[in-house]
Amino acid sequence: MARSLRIEYPGAFYHVMARGNRREKIFRDDTDRRFFLQTLADACQRTGWRVHAWVLLDNHYHLLIETPQPNLVVGMGWLQNTYTRRFNTRHRLWGRLFGDRYKAVPVEGAGYYYQTLLDYIHLNPVRARLLDAARGQSVRDYAWSSVASGYALPPRRRAPWLACAEALAACGFEDDSSGRRRFVDELDRRAVEEGRTSCGVAASQSADGRRSHLRHGWFWGSQAFAERLLKVVATGAPERSRSTHYRNTPEQQAHDEKTAEEIVRNEMQAENLEEAELQRLPGSEPRKVRIARAVRQQTTVSLAWIAARLRMRSAGNVCQCLRRETLSPSKGIA
Repeated sequence: MARSLRIEYPGAFYHVMARGNRREKIFRDDTDRRFFLQTLADACQRTGWRVHAWVLLDNHYHLLIETPQPNLVVGMGWLQNTYTRRFNTRHRLWGRLFGDRYKAVPVEGAGYYYQTLLDYIHLNPVRARLLDAARGQSVRDYAWSSVASGYALPPRRRAPWLACAEALAACGFEDDSSGRRRFVDELDRRAVEEGRTSCGVAASQSADGRRSHLRHGWFWGSQAFAERLLKVVATGAPERSRSTHYRNTPEQQAHDEKTAEEIVRNEMQAENLEEAELQRLPGSEPRKVRIARAVRQQTTVSLAWIAARLRMRSAGNVCQCLRRETLSPSKGIA
């Protein structure tokens, strides 16, 4: 069966979901879940993503992601590869963690379709029997979703990459204690009234509901939205190669390299480092490593680009230097 195209364009929204290989667990405990959220935070810092909803279950996760730049594929590649490496390192394993390709369905980022997807993601713990709404449990009681970790909290306690304020406004709620409470109450109401198996599973309002579906359609939105997506594909707007190895488009590469160059210049100035010194200093020089870390954290340029720009010999050397810095006693996990 042919793989579906990854449709990418500035300002896109996606429902992203991935399962463990053979449906096995990708989160064995709360430490794994914290590692995943930290990895997601790192991915957002690199790509500029905004996450509007998330939920973690034992063997899969759901995300509602907004991509200001057309960089879903490169960001997801980094996210899943990095989390797999962290998971395998922690549990002394090797090999693939996730099963088939992650699912990424373009979503109409406003109105009915956006709002119903928010509810669908947040009601996953109810459908998975992790919460019993009939016995008075609230979606807020499940710790590993953006309800408990975002929408139920005041802005100062939320992750900066979580777009709660925008989502609350889109659903007609103020971002205050009353509005946040009403948002949660509405989810709890749906959980009770619609029942465990069907709560949050909305029907498409498009003319062809087979193609627009929360669970198995190729998009989630109106027919007008689908036509816009088809135009993106037809005109060749930022879209990945159809091979199994997806790489950056020239447009995205140019954007990332421009951003990375600005970071390098700013960091060099802060480090009091001249261009002429880059060639003379060794590849593991601490100032070079700190600049490489800044570029790596804020862009998706390759290690090879960093190595060439900072005269750090090779991509492998950059990787080793960053890992040594990360695993030093004052740092966290890579």
